[in-house]
Amino acid sequence: MSLAGQLRPIVAAVVVLAATAYARAEEANDYPTSARAEYVYGCMKANGETRQAIEQCSCSVDVVASIVPYDRYVTAETALSMSQVRGNLGAQFRTSEQANSAVNDLRRAQAEAEVRCF
Repeated sequence: MSLAGQLRPIVAAVVVLAATAYARAEEANDYPTSARAEYVYGCMKANGETRQAIEQCSCSVDVVASIVPYDRYVTAETALSMSQVRGNLGAQFRTSEQANSAVNDLRRAQAEAEVRCF
């Protein structure tokens, strides 16, 4: 067997691994920069505006992004925001099974981020 014939399976395996790694990186980085910035800003307001806080909050958003898909994050953030509204409109978000499930997913991811980053 020639050298080219021996290298073909290795090259094919490397291409598959690279494509898989790229796809996973894309999944982990599907949060837009503005959403990450808003998360870090809110986190820093809650944890102090220090250099250490920016490091911890940046870590936290990365952990959350690795656990909760962006569309699920948007659902949770919307539910949390809208549940603050008084009356019937807010009640729909406070009692929605889908909204509560998304919020619980986000809270679990934030708890994991707390353990890993703070």
